[in-house]
Formats: sequence, C-alpha cells, structure tokens
Amino acid sequence: MTRYDPTIHHRRSIRLRGYDYRQAGAYFVTINTHRYEPILGAVVAGAMAPNAYGQIIAEDWGWLAETFSSVDLDACIVMPNHLHGIIVITETTDTLRLPLGRIVGAFKTRSTKHVNEWRETPGAPLWHRNYYEHIIRDDDDLHRIRAYILTNPARWSEESEHLSPPLFRTGDA
Repeated sequence: MTRYDPTIHHRRSIRLRGYDYRQAGAYFVTINTHRYEPILGAVVAGAMAPNAYGQIIAEDWGWLAETFSSVDLDACIVMPNHLHGIIVITETTDTLRLPLGRIVGAFKTRSTKHVNEWRETPGAPLWHRNYYEHIIRDDDDLHRIRAYILTNPARWSEESEHLSPPLFRTGDA
C-alpha cells in the first residue's frame, strides 16, 4: 500500500467551507459499497429487492434514530451498491454535538460488523471510505431529494453502468 504523501495525494473535500456540520439541519447522504459491489440486493421490475445484507443495512440505518436522541431519519433507500438517506440533526446542545461524520461513521461501523458476522468475513470492508453529503437548504430542496431517493430504483435500468452516478463518487477505495 502506498503511504500518504501530501505533495502528490490531493483529496478534494466536498464539504462546505466554514459550515458547522454539528448544527441542527437536514443532510442528504449517499454511502457506496466497497468497490461499488452490488451486494445489497437487486432491482427487479423497477423496485428494490434487498437481500439479507440489504435488510441488515436498513435495520442498522434505523438504529441511528433509536440510538441518538438528536437524530431523526427521513427518506431512505438501500440500493444494490449504495444507500441514499436523509439524516436530520434536531438539536445541538453542548452534550449532543454530534457531527454528521460521526453519525455516518457509527452507521458504517455497526452495519459492517453485522454484515460481516452474517457472511462470516470478519474485517472485510463493506463501505467505500468516503460518503457524499449535501446540506438540505430549504423545503424545495428537501422535496426534490426525497423524490430522487424514492424514485431511485425506477431509474436503475436507465443508468449506463450500475455503479453510483459520478456525482456520488468521492475518491478511490
């Protein structure tokens, strides 16, 4: 493995400069599987049919709202090689300073552990190391993103390749 060298390795951040990702707000996230492998199920007749791994992912996504009192979840879809979801951070007190990255990290850690237990592959990567995020700025943005999430399976056959759209690729695994 090549060691990180800041003079040749330049990772562009997609984060909004100066924005506090711990503040209350709604965030659209996309999390891709490792190497964009379609291991979470299949799209059949325009609808997502999650397999056992996809069902584990959906359950662990729901776990976020059960575990963190300042987190609500909105629309979500588990696709064969990625998950789209909306995370809503509802409050920001000094004791509940949950940045978005910590929430996504908790989900990735838990779901990786559960899927690897199921498939008996301890330590195997499940997720791409990064994730895509978008700050939801207003109700129009929220409605557009909800529609995108809910219609994602219907568009699956239209995509030229069944990897994540280029918009959601954020570096190499």
